[in-house]
Amino acid sequence: MKNEQLGSTGLDRKAIFDLYCENERGEKFIVELQKAKQNFFKDRTVFYSTFPIREQAKQGDWNYKLKAVYTVAILDFVFAGDEQQPDKYRYDVKLTDIETCKVFYDKLTFVYLEMPKFNKTVDQLSTRFDKWLYILRNLTRLQDIPKPLQEDIFEKLFAIAEIAKFNPAQVRSYEDSLKYYRDLQNTIDTARDEGIDTGIQLGREQGIQIGEERGRVAAQAQIARNLLQAGMSDAQVMTATGLTPEQLAQLQAK
Repeated sequence: MKNEQLGSTGLDRKAIFDLYCENERGEKFIVELQKAKQNFFKDRTVFYSTFPIREQAKQGDWNYKLKAVYTVAILDFVFAGDEQQPDKYRYDVKLTDIETCKVFYDKLTFVYLEMPKFNKTVDQLSTRFDKWLYILRNLTRLQDIPKPLQEDIFEKLFAIAEIAKFNPAQVRSYEDSLKYYRDLQNTIDTARDEGIDTGIQLGREQGIQIGEERGRVAAQAQIARNLLQAGMSDAQVMTATGLTPEQLAQLQAK
């Protein structure tokens, strides 16, 4: 979502989130990445949380029912006082009753991740959460995807990270390739329809599969050519297109 939040009037202070998201239930997620220790950072996250709360207000009759708001802070430092707990790097904060320690209100959550405390090795990763933190901590140093991280979601993340390292010319070429890919949808749809026609003899399901595969292969090949012409490495092209080394070599030989 748009990450710039304005106050109620022109005189109010605005806020710019690093990342602002909404899920299918209408719940809001603010993500802040903070490299250096900052005075009153906790105050800042509380202040930021007021924007998605206030924007839910409705004119006229309204029962004050709110959707949940989550603020996630990924920190490259440790809060003062937290040094005494070197193994605790995740803090989940809600409004609670002091005496009973029970959650009083569960629609406002603050999650603080003190990344310097996370020192697990690849072999020590046991949960999906561990894997995410490991990647956030080590992504700039990883050349290949470690075996424990070879899952679809992490492979997608590595592909996005590769694109983020492109120079301006490569970015333009990649965007042009995406445009070409979208334009190719008509070709893919046509091939799919032809596959359906062929499916009268071969069976509908097999025909659809043939048509979609023809269109997908054609799109991959053209995007790969564009990226190679932009000077990208074979590894980057394979990451962006999903081609195997054999398929790329066959394409380059033509």
